Amino acid sequence: MPQSFDLNRNHFELFGVRQAFDVDLAAVEGAYRDIQAQVHPDRFARLSGAERRASMQWATHVNGAFQTLKSPLARAKYLIELAGGDTEARNHGALPPAFLAEQMEWREKVETARDARDLAALSALDSETAADIRNAQSGLGRALDLDHDLSAAKSALFHLMFLDKLRTEIHDALEALEAHS
Repeated sequence: MPQSFDLNRNHFELFGVRQAFDVDLAAVEGAYRDIQAQVHPDRFARLSGAERRASMQWATHVNGAFQTLKSPLARAKYLIELAGGDTEARNHGALPPAFLAEQMEWREKVETARDARDLAALSALDSETAADIRNAQSGLGRALDLDHDLSAAKSALFHLMFLDKLRTEIHDALEALEAHS
């Protein structure tokens, strides 16, 4: 087992990249492949049970860290948690009324398009949501990397979480309609 592997290092340290929302994904992917080549359980098949278990633990940790850093939503949650922030919306009291109104409006649009079996409207909503997700990610990156504003980052995270869930609902509605076409 490589001696330098430490389960207590954060994911950014593990992959040797700057701790930021705007992370170099190519560097993360390269480091992931290098580390996996070192810790993959197949390399330790002939060793003792304890060493094989340690290898499996390392490989599992590396896989989890990679999945976290490659997903903008998971990466944002992780960064906020590293800064000592809570990422559970239910622990933050009432969400702003404007945000709740926006959620209701989006859901009504999706429901109306789904009920009308309107693929064009759902596709337009999907495109609009994708643009909003890009904007939310940009705002999240700004709050985390430039402003170091944990409160703004959490608000942006909750917005991104909603948009991500909404986009999943839109994709599910599109798939259901396309399957019945």
